[in-house]
Amino acid sequence: MFQHRNIPGTLIFDGQLARQGYALNRMCYSLNDADNRAALLRDEDAYCRRFGLSERQREAVRRRDVLALLQAGGNIYYLAKLAGACGLSVQDMGAQQAGLSVEAFRARLQAAGAH
Repeated sequence: MFQHRNIPGTLIFDGQLARQGYALNRMCYSLNDADNRAALLRDEDAYCRRFGLSERQREAVRRRDVLALLQAGGNIYYLAKLAGACGLSVQDMGAQQAGLSVEAFRARLQAAGAH
């Protein structure tokens, strides 16, 4: 039998979050297509509404708030598509998740690589 694990400070992407984030992840996946990325940048809110994102999800997209997107059911692999379309790097996303500035996050990565 599957047992839910509690990992302090970690959001577990489970079936409930997957269902909650289906529209968000579907929208992010659509950004594999260049025309869709252009449509998102032309009218972000209309694009998000087209996929049925909730107000909470649309607000998180507007703020480029990775943690809020994860809490709203976003899967990090799909959110990377959104981040790229909006000009965010993987380090921008990692810094948000760690609660650090991008510079502090880069320093942490460099320090970890030095060992």
